[in-house]
Amino acid sequence: MHIVRFFPIGNADTCLIELANGRRILFDFADVGNPDDTDDKRCDLEKELRDILGDDKTIDVVAFTHLDRDHCHRAKDIFYLEHAAKYQDDDRIKIKTLWVPAHAVLEVGVEGRARTLRAEARHRFLNGEGVRVFSRPQELDDFLEKNEIDPAKRRNLISDAGTLCPEFNHTHDGVEFFVHSPFGKRDQDNVVRVRNNDALFMQATFEVEGQQTKMVLAADVTHSVIDDIVRVTKYHGREERLQWDINNIPHHCSYLSLSDEKGTDKTEPTEASKWLYEECGRVGGLMVSTSKPIPSDDADVQPPHRQAAAYYKDVARKLSGQWVVSMEHPSVSKPAPLVIEIDRNGYKIRKNVPNVIVTTVAPRAGV
Repeated sequence: MHIVRFFPIGNADTCLIELANGRRILFDFADVGNPDDTDDKRCDLEKELRDILGDDKTIDVVAFTHLDRDHCHRAKDIFYLEHAAKYQDDDRIKIKTLWVPAHAVLEVGVEGRARTLRAEARHRFLNGEGVRVFSRPQELDDFLEKNEIDPAKRRNLISDAGTLCPEFNHTHDGVEFFVHSPFGKRDQDNVVRVRNNDALFMQATFEVEGQQTKMVLAADVTHSVIDDIVRVTKYHGREERLQWDINNIPHHCSYLSLSDEKGTDKTEPTEASKWLYEECGRVGGLMVSTSKPIPSDDADVQPPHRQAAAYYKDVARKLSGQWVVSMEHPSVSKPAPLVIEIDRNGYKIRKNVPNVIVTTVAPRAGV
């Protein structure tokens, strides 16, 4: 059995995947809660993570989908970083392999926590170990050459969109990760350039006794990126690579991940987004919004947006599936991590009831 956890941390993202063979993958780390504030319902993420890890303070892969605060806050305080001794005390959590988009290596003008993680990504990439960089724009070759490294000698550390991450496979791990984004685009001179707004967008396919359960991890991409992903996926005839049983919807339920127009009561998605959610979602599909509770009005311009939530809820109903908001699970007053078990019957949400743990079973994935 595999386990997927989404943590209640407001408009922020952290997802821990624990595989049946004991390997772990962490997507983002944003410890934004204030445990000293009794009114702050966000969890103490460091404590939650350390309690799960126990004495084994090592994670096989830590992926930072991008370097915004809501995806990497306090990471430099928690993780053992190879590039500087001040981040290397024994109590820190070690990262075997760091996954980052190319932009996390190339970004300029960053400060604070983002600058520290950029330094770590650069250090590992230049040293040639412990890192995987996604997308191969010309700027990445320029960066290597500036540091007197032949780009060909780092090709094994780079994965392009449309490929599988080599760190995992179905035979050994019961999961594979297919990369959709970031991807380069050619400019007018036919040179591949970095796309600054592209974060990691992946499909994880879990397999248990021949049963596949598929999960989309969408980070903070806008609908224009989704439009491109759908177009390219269809062009290559890989529609199955966007199927999902679990969908971590993008950008904390922002309407901008569906359309340029918010709508009055419900956001109407672009054709590509509509296809992704309504045609690629499988029966019983689970949609997860890693966000604050859905508001009843438009007083706050920041996500989550009630109009986008209305659309996603409709999709969940059409699929006979489920809609879960991280800060509303199991209740708004006492949010707790959303724990999903994946086995030969598909996915199950583990529900916590006082002194009892029960599960609800989704319709068999893929049926």
